[in-house]
Amino acid sequence: MLPEVTATRYVTPLREGGSLPGIVEADDLGTYVMKFIGAGQGRKTLVAEVICGQLGRRLGLRVPDLVRIQLDPVIGLGEPDEEVQDLLKASGGLNLGMDYLPGSLGFDPLAFEVGPAEAGHVVWFDALIGNVDRSWRNPNMLVWHGKLWLIDHGATMIWHHSWRGAQAVAAKPYDASDHALAPFAPDIEAAAEALAPRITEELLTEVAADVPDEWLTDEPGFDGPDAVRRRYVELLLERAATISDRITFGGQRPPKEDGPSRAPEWLRIWVEGKASE
Repeated sequence: MLPEVTATRYVTPLREGGSLPGIVEADDLGTYVMKFIGAGQGRKTLVAEVICGQLGRRLGLRVPDLVRIQLDPVIGLGEPDEEVQDLLKASGGLNLGMDYLPGSLGFDPLAFEVGPAEAGHVVWFDALIGNVDRSWRNPNMLVWHGKLWLIDHGATMIWHHSWRGAQAVAAKPYDASDHALAPFAPDIEAAAEALAPRITEELLTEVAADVPDEWLTDEPGFDGPDAVRRRYVELLLERAATISDRITFGGQRPPKEDGPSRAPEWLRIWVEGKASE
């Protein structure tokens, strides 16, 4: 089970995220980036953060430590922003916190070099969890003490938003063309050899057990929280066995409503230069 703390002070909102996370202090004297149960994306965002964050850490990737945070909305009474006030009022009870990394910088591919091995591990992991939010537009990675850290896994495992079609969605390939680490020649084959054997039923069961029961209750089509956890385990276990064969870079893709990739010209030229080295 994740450690549990109680929020003692709401410090400031982080407006970079669509769910309006905030920085809070807690009774363990720690500082956390808090994701709220009352945010528009709902509890499944927090479920994804727990399963994917804990899984990434167990695979040796750098992910900030997670905690359960009890929130009394009264701590935000001094916050002048009405949007923040409404969010806090809707999030009383159990929420999720990630260890705040003071002084960290957003990942910039022009300022920080990533080796093919590490890039391959991150891309393979993102393919496994179906992460659609680690692109050049929004890398969701930090550089802290000279190391790469992965954050924000709420937009993963999109199949859990509609369990009826989850099997078909989870079986789809993973297009890594716009992945933030695509320019670093990620070694997918080596990553699969290193990581896939570690994705066992036992490991996934332990990771899923960290999700609080209250975030899994009343899920349509399931008898209870344990049944929901079991479904996460089954889908990730099945996906781990074959996902490395279904990762594509720059292949043919179905057209999107927003048209082709809008990567800036400098990034396209740089990617082509890296590929020719």
